[in-house]
Amino acid sequence: MSGRYLSIYFPALPLLAEDLNVTATLINVTITTYLILQGIAPSFIGTFSDSYGRRPAYVICCAIYLAANIGLGLQRNYVALLVLRCVQSCGSSATVALGSAVVADLVTRAERGKFVGYAALGITLGPALGPVIGGLLSQYLGWPSIFWFLSILSGVLFLLLFTFLPETCRAVVGNGSVPPSVWNRSLWACFKQLRAGKPPAKEISRDTITGARRRPNPFSALKILSEKEGGITLGIGALLYGGYYAVLASLSTALADRFGFNAVQTGLCYLPIGIGSLCSRWTCGYLLDWNFRRHCTRLGVEISKNRQQNLAVLPIEMIRLQISIPLIYVSCCSIIGYGWAMESKSSLAGIEASLFFMGLFFSGALNGMNTLIVDTHADRPATAVAANNLFRCLVGAGAAAVAIPWINRLGMGWTAVMIAGIWLIFSPCLWLVLFRGAKWRADLEQKKAEKTAEKERRGVGAPTAEQTKS
Repeated sequence: MSGRYLSIYFPALPLLAEDLNVTATLINVTITTYLILQGIAPSFIGTFSDSYGRRPAYVICCAIYLAANIGLGLQRNYVALLVLRCVQSCGSSATVALGSAVVADLVTRAERGKFVGYAALGITLGPALGPVIGGLLSQYLGWPSIFWFLSILSGVLFLLLFTFLPETCRAVVGNGSVPPSVWNRSLWACFKQLRAGKPPAKEISRDTITGARRRPNPFSALKILSEKEGGITLGIGALLYGGYYAVLASLSTALADRFGFNAVQTGLCYLPIGIGSLCSRWTCGYLLDWNFRRHCTRLGVEISKNRQQNLAVLPIEMIRLQISIPLIYVSCCSIIGYGWAMESKSSLAGIEASLFFMGLFFSGALNGMNTLIVDTHADRPATAVAANNLFRCLVGAGAAAVAIPWINRLGMGWTAVMIAGIWLIFSPCLWLVLFRGAKWRADLEQKKAEKTAEKERRGVGAPTAEQTKS
C-alpha cells in the first residue's frame, strides 16, 4: 500500500496546482517531502516493532494515515497539503517493513522468496496501479475524492487489523507459546477468550519477555548500512530503485508529449509495468525458493516448514544472488529497450511491452535482494527492511528530481543507456557479496559473540537461556 499512497495522486497534480493557485514546482515539492519521510519513518517504526510487536506498530500506522487522509480530503490550501502529505507518508511508509517482518516471523527461509515478494508487492505494483485509480477519481469526481477513497480504504484496513491481526513478533510471543500482553492481543482473541470463560493468561516474567527486547533505536538502520554485505546489497538495490523510479516519474510527461494522453489514459499506460511486477512474484519468487531447495539438497540440509535452516551451513548469499544478478542484467536490456522505443517514437504497443518486461525483471531482482536482507537479519527484520526503505527512497527522490532534466538534455534513449550503465558498473559489487558474503557474515557474527561474551563477563545485559531460543 505504501507505493500506492504516493503515486495515486500523480494524475491530479495539475488540478491541485490550479485549485490551490501554486506552481507545478511547488506541487512537486510534496512528492519530494513525501519520499524523504517515507525513507525516514520506517527507521523509527521498524525498531519499535522489533521490540514491542508488529500489532501495535500496525495499529499506530493505520491510525496515523487514516487521520491524515481525512485531513487531506478536507484541506484547501498548499501548506496543509504539504504538512498532511508528510503525516500520511509517516503512516503508510512503514507498512512494507512491517509486512516483511511478519513474513520473517512466520515463514522459514525455504519458502521466504515468494512470501517476501508478496509483502513487498506495494513497492512495485502500487506505483503502477495508483495512477490508474487516481486518474479515474480525479477526472470524474475531483481531486478530493482521491483522499476520501484512501480514507475509506485505510478505515477498513484499520478495523480489520484492530479486530483480527495477531501478534507475531518473536521478541513478544516467542514461537507462539508466550501469551501476548493486552495491547498485543487482537480484539477477536479477547472476545473468544471471554466467550469461552477462560481466565486471563498469567503474566510472564519480564526477564523472559522484555529482557530479550532491544530498546528501540532509530539509528539501528544506519548500522546495517555500515556492514559490508548489508551496505553493498542496500546500495545496489537503491540504485536499481532509483532507475526504476526515474522511469515512473517521467512516464506521464513522456506519454503526454508523445501521444497527448489525458490523466485516465496516462494512468492506464502504467498497468503493464504493474502486471509485470505481479507476474514476478509467481515466477522469480518461486525461482528463489527452488534455488534454496536445490542448495539444501546438494548440502544434505533437511527442509522443515516449522524450523529455520542454519545459515552457518548454507551459502544464503549465493542462493539469492544466483537469481538476482542475472535478472539485473536482463533489466538493463529492458530499460534500454524502453528508452529507445520512446526515443524513436515507436508504437504504443512496443513501449508498453518494454514496460512489462522491465517490471517483471526489475521486481524479480529487487525481490531477491530484499529476501537476502531479511534472511541475514532475521533477528530484526523490520529494522533491516527499514534500512532498505531509507536508502531506496532517498535515492528514488533524487532520481525523480533529475529524471526530466536528464531526458531533456540527453533524450530518453541515452538516459536509459546511462541508467543501465550505472547498474552495470556497480553490479560487480554483488559478485563480491556472492563469493565473500558468507565470510563477512561469519566475521560479523563472531564480533557480536565476542561482544556478548564481554558483557556476560561484566554481568551487563547477559541474556537468559530462554531469550536465546528462536
